[in-house]
Amino acid sequence: MIRLKYVFLTGAFTMVLTSCNSFLDKMPENTVPISGIDYTQLSNMYEPVSGVYRIAESANPGLVHWMDLGIRSVRGDDIDKGSSASDQSQLTEIKNFDYGYADILNFWGTSNYFNDYYGLILDCNSALTELSKFATNISTSDAVNKKLNLQYQGEVRFIRGFAHLMLYRVFGQIPILTDNSQIQTIGKSSVKDVLTFISNEMDFCIANLEDARPNQSIHFGAVTKYSADMVKAIVNADLAGSNNSSTNWQTVLDATNDIINSGKFSLYPDFYQLFKLPGKMCNESLFELQFTDFGTSSGNAVEPDAFFAFQGPRGDQHGSPISGWGFVPPSQEIVIFLQGRNDSIRLKTTVLFTSSTGHAYYVTSSNDTIWPNSDGVKDFNGKVYLPTSQMTPGRTDYGENNNIRVLRYADALLFNAEAKIRMGQNGDVPLNLVRARAGLLPITGATLQNVLDERRAEFACEWWGERFDDLIRTGEAQSMLPGFTVGKSEYIPIPESEIELNVNLK
Repeated sequence: MIRLKYVFLTGAFTMVLTSCNSFLDKMPENTVPISGIDYTQLSNMYEPVSGVYRIAESANPGLVHWMDLGIRSVRGDDIDKGSSASDQSQLTEIKNFDYGYADILNFWGTSNYFNDYYGLILDCNSALTELSKFATNISTSDAVNKKLNLQYQGEVRFIRGFAHLMLYRVFGQIPILTDNSQIQTIGKSSVKDVLTFISNEMDFCIANLEDARPNQSIHFGAVTKYSADMVKAIVNADLAGSNNSSTNWQTVLDATNDIINSGKFSLYPDFYQLFKLPGKMCNESLFELQFTDFGTSSGNAVEPDAFFAFQGPRGDQHGSPISGWGFVPPSQEIVIFLQGRNDSIRLKTTVLFTSSTGHAYYVTSSNDTIWPNSDGVKDFNGKVYLPTSQMTPGRTDYGENNNIRVLRYADALLFNAEAKIRMGQNGDVPLNLVRARAGLLPITGATLQNVLDERRAEFACEWWGERFDDLIRTGEAQSMLPGFTVGKSEYIPIPESEIELNVNLK
């Protein structure tokens, strides 16, 4: 993995690792604390980009903090809060949409979320400043490095746009931050303006990123133009919302057609193994956060904070490779939904059951004995379970050496099917490709509900709470989620600690 060779760099391009403090407390200018950089050495031009990837794959700031995952995911009907009632009880209030309580407005977790993503955005802005300094040293005749500089800008702008997307998904109206000097005065933008900004950023990325799959990239796993196509499709589906805007759905269709017609992507044939080591960076991957233990039994490893452990079983296997914290397990609703569809492959993949007839535990096909939580949780997220038979001998952290799948080709196919149906076209072909991989019979004359049900089954319990957003944009949240109120429950309030530092965020 070429990008990961910079993980332990401590030299000039090491980015600022911001902490849980307010993002308003960060450096006041578009600078990073570096000195003595020779911007004429164009061979070093990728290092700011590599630094951004590494920060994105970290926590505080970054994309993978366990609490951020909990806040995003519990709002849907496919995931429960898990653990004991008193353990991070604010997640229960978030799930019940009790946003008005003082302990939510001052909850460390929502402040952490806000700062993790804005900290990443700050570092993206700093990296773009560094890339602009390299650009001034590229001669007018050097077409190769001009193109590379634009590509590297695109990679950073993709991460920055994606961070804005994840902030909007939780807080709604948020600041659009492209200049670090504005952090103490910037105000919020409307949801429409935030989504339009992200869509426009993806246009730049599509025009300048590599025409390749991420696993074909010169820097293995880097985002490419098709990663940006996928994000463009997502934000335009959100822009269309329940108003069913034909303009936005045409954009979704165009972006997903670009991915499909490239001929570069395919569904990984084994849905279960897609989320295990055999599926890492496969031809289905559009954006994946990469981690590794370097194949060694101990020592340095690139790890995603407690992302996997947070979701793993907690109980008698403490200290073993199958021990976790017992949070955010699959809900009984998603179990019943998958069982009712006879969706056995997805059920096996999504739900790690810990009970079987006559036993209080479950022995998996890989001979891992899984016990129920001491707090009563009996099922866990199977998509983050990594069998010990696939783990490097000597490693004991739950899920260690696995990647986090963020965007994948199945999403492009199902959004393509949805866009076609919403525009009066037939969406059977892309829909049935996804169904076939799950061992389900094809549908003829698929309806919008068929596609939405398929999305629910396909993406249950995955990284970014896709189910909740689908319910929001289709106007179904109030009928499906107890306690949800239209116009009130879509977004969590920006933390009081941030408003105290900048009244423009009120």
